[in-house]
Amino acid sequence: MGKTAFVFPGQGSQFVGMGQALAEQSEAARRIFEQADEALGFPLSRLCFEGPEEELRLTANTQPAILAASIAVLEALREKKSDIQVDYYAGHSLGEYSALVATGALSFTDAVKTVRARGQFMEEAVPAGQGAMAAVLGMERSALHAVCEEVSANGNPVQLANMNCPGQIVISGSAEGVKLAGEQAKAAGAKRVLPLNVSGPFHSSLMQPAADKLQAVLAKVSVHDAVVPVVANVSARPVSDARAIVDSLIQQVAAPVLWEDTIQWMVEQKVTTFVEVGPGKVLAGLLKKIAPAETKIVSVQDMESLTELLNGGIL
Repeated sequence: MGKTAFVFPGQGSQFVGMGQALAEQSEAARRIFEQADEALGFPLSRLCFEGPEEELRLTANTQPAILAASIAVLEALREKKSDIQVDYYAGHSLGEYSALVATGALSFTDAVKTVRARGQFMEEAVPAGQGAMAAVLGMERSALHAVCEEVSANGNPVQLANMNCPGQIVISGSAEGVKLAGEQAKAAGAKRVLPLNVSGPFHSSLMQPAADKLQAVLAKVSVHDAVVPVVANVSARPVSDARAIVDSLIQQVAAPVLWEDTIQWMVEQKVTTFVEVGPGKVLAGLLKKIAPAETKIVSVQDMESLTELLNGGIL
């Protein structure tokens, strides 16, 4: 019998209107958005449902918004079926907080306040325009790592940030470092280099000031052992111990997201069903490039997809 993993999306999956219909159809989902509004002291729900998009796109808003939308889907699912068996949880960057809420390591209220602060710290860490990120397509990890090492050695820091799937790696660092590494990557055979529309060099060493500030916030948060293991971004291995969870969250801010490795490890543990829980279908697209062809991959973000999942007998 194959195992099941729930995975949660990160920044970039947001869209205006996310969660609105679900909150109207599910009491459990509506309560999550109400809790978020109360915890943050402003109507995050309205920002999710109505925008404006440019405000929703701000990192300090996006992070709690995606968390709330993801947990609203999870709670709506649990409202319909309370005995769901999940063997592992994981989340892409910010999505790791959703995974920790799902497993009971963090309360939703603590998580939404923490990711709001995390987003603010990440925005503040590097002045606008000084950092950048770019997706490099069609290049081996080791070769791209060597390019980044060479550029960094010349005083322009840049590093591998997101190992998303075979042939898709995101680099992050100083604006000049990312530009030079992108040029060298193309010269070395990369198919494409796509600059990303982000507000900072996430998951790079330039985010260390944000990691330090986050450590102080997490020190005041009640973190529990995970009931179901969460496969951490920084190690692509499961964490259950509360102390290990906190350490991984702090490291994660300035360390690479080992997403491809995370999924491969779960496949090795006989996970045959992946359910993406939250807005968008970004992770489903990545999963199809990592997991074996026979793997069941489902995205759930509204009542229609939720009902299809439950009626399909997958869970």
